[in-house]
Amino acid sequence: MAREPNTRGGRRDRDETPEFADRLVAINRVSKTVKGGKRFGFAALVVVGDQKGRVGFGKGKAKEVPEAIRKATEQAKRQLVRVPLREGRTLHHDIEGRHGAGKVVMRTAPQGTGIIAGGPMRAVFEMLGVQDVVAKSIGSQNPYNMIRATIDGLKSEASPRMVAQRRGKKVAEVLRKPETEAAAEA
Repeated sequence: MAREPNTRGGRRDRDETPEFADRLVAINRVSKTVKGGKRFGFAALVVVGDQKGRVGFGKGKAKEVPEAIRKATEQAKRQLVRVPLREGRTLHHDIEGRHGAGKVVMRTAPQGTGIIAGGPMRAVFEMLGVQDVVAKSIGSQNPYNMIRATIDGLKSEASPRMVAQRRGKKVAEVLRKPETEAAAEA
């Protein structure tokens, strides 16, 4: 029985493709020595995002490069993380992320700064939709660890709305500066 194009299953497939952008970060050729020679395989690292606050990464291994990329992209779409952005262009506050020996520092930036970040981190920010950020990687230069550390840091980011909800206060109370409170009391 054939499905009509406007049924739920057909619509979902069409919507997924344009919704996400993907960026290939690294391809690694690996070899296995066997009796008759060497067998080559490929490992791909891909970052996927909707450029509106969701990002994920995946890795795939296969005998051919396109198949490895396809597997990595599918895994990345399953592991999406939502990150709150300030004004849809930068982070709410400075954050650090760690994974293994990799450590990354990410800082908010004024409008017009652009993405100042190295290789794998840049791919994560571009797929996330961040336009202004300053980032530095310290320690491991392994792209897998850098991406994991970046996403680890991004998971810990909290918007003022989230903080206010957690504390049971209004957003204005959370954003108020301590000096303002002292001046208001006097």
